[in-house]
Amino acid sequence: MSGALQSIRSLAFISVLLVAACSSKNPDQVSEGMPVNQIMALAAAEVARGDYEDAADYFNEVERLYPYSGEAKLAIIGLAKAYHEEQMYPESRAAAARYLDFYPTTADAPLAMYLIALSYYDQIVDVKRDQRNTFRSLQIFSELIETYPGTEYARLSEEKFDVALNQLAGKEMDIGRYYLKRGHYVAAIERFRVVIADYGNTAQTPEAMFRLIEAFLLLGLTGEAAKAAEMLAEQYSGNVWQIDAAALMSGG
Repeated sequence: MSGALQSIRSLAFISVLLVAACSSKNPDQVSEGMPVNQIMALAAAEVARGDYEDAADYFNEVERLYPYSGEAKLAIIGLAKAYHEEQMYPESRAAAARYLDFYPTTADAPLAMYLIALSYYDQIVDVKRDQRNTFRSLQIFSELIETYPGTEYARLSEEKFDVALNQLAGKEMDIGRYYLKRGHYVAAIERFRVVIADYGNTAQTPEAMFRLIEAFLLLGLTGEAAKAAEMLAEQYSGNVWQIDAAALMSGG
């Protein structure tokens, strides 16, 4: 079992504590003997109204009163979705992790893992700030693609994986430009090389190649700059950064 999936599983225990805390707030319309289908109907009505917090309360009641039932299985994934809509990301992760722990092979298992990844992805901040959420989302999107290939959520994960990867590349570029501007050319080169080697064909790559050429020239390494310019021309001919690199190499 991979480290990312183990981390997801470990959230299941924490989620039990969260359920206990949440279930202490019982919706007024729910009594101990109320049929489970009625509670699910109340939850569905709140979802339809867009009141996801109240919907979550009802889903919690289903799990509390009818644990391990078929409705409880639906309630857990409904709870994870409701919490996500409310931007209650730790709670959403906990519910989704619990679902995966109990029902890893069901049709909604990819959705549960997707919600966990999405809870990190939706908290990605600009490149000048900490990128831990970006990294965690990449880990879990990758795990989902590997564990549930061919599913709708694997496809959605591939799309968001590329966006998150570009975000991390952007962070490296931001640091590299910082070093370049302050004359720390060797440190800048290392950052630009990381973008090129580790982040594939992201939107950041052509600029990384250009900045690499720029740093080489500033160090007087014209041969290295020429090699980088040749590689840029081969891979991104006509790109604005390739045109600028050609002008830079010609002294323009």
